[in-house]
Amino acid sequence: MAWDEWEQAKASAADRQSTHMQLNTVDGGGLDGSSAALPGKTGDLKVSDRDLAKIGGEAGELYQLLWDKARVADASSTKAAADLSGQGFSVGSGLQHVANRWSEQLNSLMDACAHISNHMQTTKKVHAGDEHYIQRQMSSIDTLDQGFDERVGEEGRRNPAYYGKPSDKKDS
Repeated sequence: MAWDEWEQAKASAADRQSTHMQLNTVDGGGLDGSSAALPGKTGDLKVSDRDLAKIGGEAGELYQLLWDKARVADASSTKAAADLSGQGFSVGSGLQHVANRWSEQLNSLMDACAHISNHMQTTKKVHAGDEHYIQRQMSSIDTLDQGFDERVGEEGRRNPAYYGKPSDKKDS
């Protein structure tokens, strides 16, 4: 009887484990529309300049929208608060408090949008610079490899890739 209970407990645990594993393999979407990496698969993170430009552009548009529309509400609230306070209404100071908080939050959000937009532009430039640097380094590796390859140059002579071109002097 104890053996049956053990088998039942193992089957129950296996059922729970298969559900858990199934949840870990659900596809997700990447920036480029591809699915996210699945367990057992490896790869490089790929972000194109177009993706970066789109993110930066959206942040720039949001900044501009906030500049055009939200600042108007901020100025109107401040003017209304001053007008109400001038007429002796105590609600004027409450409205001024709300307007001040609105202004602080608006400035914080606009700063974040500007930061994102600028960061995406900088990331594009840095990424392009890194790509060019890596290409230059990789092309110089061929020359370096020749310096360690005995098959380069004539047999019995110094490797010209390592020692340079032979001069008029006789090799020793």
